[in-house]
Amino acid sequence: MSCRVGVLVSGRGSNLQSIIDKSKSEEIDAEVAVVLSDNKEAYALERARKAGIKAHYIDPEASKPVLIGNAEDSYINTLKEYKVDLVCLAGFMRIVKEKMISEFKWKMMNIHPSLLPSFKGLRVQKKALDYGVRFAGATVHFVTGDVDGGPIILQAVVPVYQDDTEESLSDRILKEEHRIYPEAIDLFSKNKLKIKDNRVFIEGANEE
Repeated sequence: MSCRVGVLVSGRGSNLQSIIDKSKSEEIDAEVAVVLSDNKEAYALERARKAGIKAHYIDPEASKPVLIGNAEDSYINTLKEYKVDLVCLAGFMRIVKEKMISEFKWKMMNIHPSLLPSFKGLRVQKKALDYGVRFAGATVHFVTGDVDGGPIILQAVVPVYQDDTEESLSDRILKEEHRIYPEAIDLFSKNKLKIKDNRVFIEGANEE
């Protein structure tokens, strides 16, 4: 039976689309059961509905970028209603707190456009350019109370070119995000991810 995935989004939903496409083509052993957003205008909701997936706006009830209180309960209850096995944050611009993390312990992932632990937070492509790094990339990690600091599942590296702009680097990283996020979901679905001492071990992965 496929892994039932609940996806939380705030914006255009390009990572959501990659997950939908690869699930429908059966490239990954997962199905998107529901999409939730804190932004009623998020194009990601439209993407989900076009794909025949239930999609809901849930009022975050706060201007601060944190999901707490009744709003947090609403997200948790809705995800449980749809019997999701895995929660994926895909451009969800709110920090989830201890209650939700506890409810879905080691069953919640996030995608971040940097090679963590470098460049946490927002506008990380600009930070990478400002710092002058030669390589940037994307990271899929489990969500913990340490924002952008949970155990790393997969990473992808992209070169940084001397004529890069924030936009060009972002576009190149995004292509890798679309590749590794569905891959991480598939590994979870097939029970190939094991966590030990804040490290993720992948069953069957080749070691150099």
